[in-house]
Amino acid sequence: MEKVGVQESKSPSELIDGRIADLGDWRGETLGRLRALIKDADPDVTEEWKWRGVPVWEDAGMICTGETYKAVVKLTFAKGAALPDPLRLFNSSLDGNTRRAIDFREGEEIDQEAFKTLVRAAVALNRSKAKR
Repeated sequence: MEKVGVQESKSPSELIDGRIADLGDWRGETLGRLRALIKDADPDVTEEWKWRGVPVWEDAGMICTGETYKAVVKLTFAKGAALPDPLRLFNSSLDGNTRRAIDFREGEEIDQEAFKTLVRAAVALNRSKAKR
């Protein structure tokens, strides 16, 4: 009888909780704040855990992924190139035709309303394509 791995027995939300706690520094705090803003912007969002440890937020398709690196917390929006970004939140992965990312660095302020507007735009885009 095979033993089920610890990760396999936890929900994606529990795994994301664990990642935030394990980081134990500004990156965990930032990822936690961004997660809360995503949930506030889209109460119907679902959380996934993909590619062996990447938090993913979805609603009618992928909204964004949340990756943590030594110097940044990176949120990559799956269809970011198609989203309006009047306040220029996107500051990374700007060259491609599809994705766009926001790199958050230690001590940076998050424009909460602008970020939630971006999340809502991503959800609206996903939902508009899902209905076709």
